[in-house]
Amino acid sequence: MLGSRPMHRVRLVVRGVVQGVGFRRFVEREARARSVAGWVRNRADGAVEVEAEGETVVLERLIEALRRGPVGARVVSVDASWAEGEAVHHGFTVRVGG
Repeated sequence: MLGSRPMHRVRLVVRGVVQGVGFRRFVEREARARSVAGWVRNRADGAVEVEAEGETVVLERLIEALRRGPVGARVVSVDASWAEGEAVHHGFTVRVGG
């Protein structure tokens, strides 16, 4: 596609005390502050799932922030699956359900 460029994408699964503590809004703020596109949602298993697109170094900084989490959260693990491809997201959203 003309004018498009490959985009780095990472799918994250964050486990620990990450629901009911403002974690999704924290992710949204951190992603938007870094101009990262994608989404975040709670999963039925108690984890939080994130899909984010951007430059590798920016995504790595986002992951570092998520490892710390907001006050009240206790992050046990952040599993990351990396991919490349055309950008598919515009902006960053909080999805409901999981």
